Amino acid sequence: MSTVSEVMAGTQAAQQMQQTGETANAPKKTKVSGKTVGNPQLSEKAAKYYEELKKKYSNMDFILVSSDMKEYAKSHAGSFANPSKLAVLIDEEKIERMAEDEDFRRQYEAVLNNAASGVSQLAKKLSATGAKVKGYGMQVNDGGNASFFAVIDKSLAAQRDRIARKAADKKEAKKADEKKAKKEADQERIDERREARTEGSGDEVVITASSVDELIRKVNDWMMAGMSDSVRTEEELRIGQQFDFSV
Repeated sequence: MSTVSEVMAGTQAAQQMQQTGETANAPKKTKVSGKTVGNPQLSEKAAKYYEELKKKYSNMDFILVSSDMKEYAKSHAGSFANPSKLAVLIDEEKIERMAEDEDFRRQYEAVLNNAASGVSQLAKKLSATGAKVKGYGMQVNDGGNASFFAVIDKSLAAQRDRIARKAADKKEAKKADEKKAKKEADQERIDERREARTEGSGDEVVITASSVDELIRKVNDWMMAGMSDSVRTEEELRIGQQFDFSV
């Protein structure tokens, strides 16, 4: 007749054998090559598919995100922008499912296909807006869609506006009397000091959109808004007749 201790020992041994069997049957996960966020790992089948995906879309810069870093990647997407290729942030869970589920794979590859068709013109169109784009990319989201983003160098945009204002001010100075010209020159000196602080800070702005066309439109709107802010009326120029250059 078995004792209680013998029964307990037998139960523990059975549980260990079961756990060992489950571990043996579970797909082995390995680290992947290329850029990553966190410590993503893929099964052998998913890793093979991921390599094929990167080759298929070689004009994109894939970045694999671990499950626990999805929110971080989403909130810091701009830091992964690429100046020469469309950065693609995609998490390990999607790659695993794309490797197994044909319908799911077709759905998300359609997202990549749509992005790929506009990649060749994206940088050119963004440059045409007059913005200094430091990088751009996309994030593959849940629900079968994607979001796009561009990182704009605010300091260079400010420098461009300052140069435009200087040219306009010089033209106006020729038509104005000496007193008015002096006031404009004083105002210009203040503007340059303020802009110098902005340029030196290396400030950036991240603009996001749900499509390539919307991203281009938003960047253009942002640039136009900046130009509008730099245009001053005669009444605005009269405000503040005394200037303190000791600041």
